[in-house]
Amino acid sequence: MQEPKQRNSLYRYSGLAMQFLVSLGIAVLLGLKADRWLNLSLPVFVWLLPLLVLVGLMINIIKETSKRK
Repeated sequence: MQEPKQRNSLYRYSGLAMQFLVSLGIAVLLGLKADRWLNLSLPVFVWLLPLLVLVGLMINIIKETSKRK
């Protein structure tokens, strides 16, 4: 069996991974809707929104994983 500290670490990182995937999925969907709503031939928001979300998530992940207890 895993020790409680290892299990907490597993839950913490799996939570960060889920946050990463869900945020990217939502950003892509919102980008698709924005591009359709604005009738853009070039998918600007499909590229821009996930890119912005990626930058924000990377900053968040770096902050979360570098916390010392």
